[in-house]
Amino acid sequence: MSQTTTAIQASQLYRDVATSARLRELIADVGRRSGEFPDDLANHLPMVLEAMARLGASATRLEAYADHYTRSHAVPMQPPLISALDDATWRSALGRREREGDLRRYFTARVSKEGGSATALAVMPVLAPGVAASATHGLMRLAYAFLRHDDAEVAAALGYWAATYLAYEGIPAERMPDATDPLACLMDMRADPALRNLDAPTHLLWKWIEAMGKLPAFRDRLGRLVAGPDFLDRIRPASLALYAGTMSFEALHAVTGCHWLRLVSPHIGKPQSLAVHFWEVVMALYTKIGMPLPPTSEELEEWRHLSLPSDAEIAAAAVASDDEHDHSLVFSAFEEYRYTGDRLYKVVAARRVGLIAG
Repeated sequence: MSQTTTAIQASQLYRDVATSARLRELIADVGRRSGEFPDDLANHLPMVLEAMARLGASATRLEAYADHYTRSHAVPMQPPLISALDDATWRSALGRREREGDLRRYFTARVSKEGGSATALAVMPVLAPGVAASATHGLMRLAYAFLRHDDAEVAAALGYWAATYLAYEGIPAERMPDATDPLACLMDMRADPALRNLDAPTHLLWKWIEAMGKLPAFRDRLGRLVAGPDFLDRIRPASLALYAGTMSFEALHAVTGCHWLRLVSPHIGKPQSLAVHFWEVVMALYTKIGMPLPPTSEELEEWRHLSLPSDAEIAAAAVASDDEHDHSLVFSAFEEYRYTGDRLYKVVAARRVGLIAG
């Protein structure tokens, strides 16, 4: 992939030393709180503060947004400790939100002893199948922790991921992976009437993901993707096309998720296997948006040539927004553009913040 440059150079965006220092303080303060707020919604604040700073937010804007977010969402502190966990017992707390405090204490101690990357490498075979945790936001938090080189946040992310763990279990061991095209898997789903006109159990993404795992027609499609060496590179353009064609909340997470997977990949043993589990989550959410056809190659190419505002204007619009998904999408889109050179990322970023129609 090309390393195409852009006016938004993420590694150099902090405006001054004071902003960088204040950002560290704010994220450390957020770290004392839970990974979710009522009712079981992901706390994006540690991640979007980083994204906002890299998009050019001042220390004053970061402080104001942190206060707004914490108050408007009533983000609670971590749940009280119940009992200590160790290497032999931490798996017993998987998927138990009430054990978040215990899990975070366990991972804090382990990361302090082993380091963030070594700990993530060791536990990812357990956590990877449960990447749907908090609608994939455990992955998001881990990705940003590695982006920041912040072991305290690595521990927080691993504890959060473990506490909200959500996996598709009971897939027959004899089922052999035979599918290599992630977009073709989505298109094949469209032909199945059992996957159409489904009712949402709640407004929560992770509840939809969970409910899909109980549907026989969907379960039959699990465990079939081949975790080839280029699987992440295959889901990246598929995710972008799906989002460009729908601009949906669900597809947004497919685009940002590819960025998160890229960030964690150097720190885990089998990143393509994690990407396969992630794509099965996307498959579940595809039903939630009505399984639309993706845009044609001609449509995508036309959009790539749209007139765009400057990177600075797109970044400023995201920073001014109070919607955490604006910060997340624009930052990830800029980073994926830098990685791939695909101008469509800038198009969807400008659309997301209302600077161009679509």
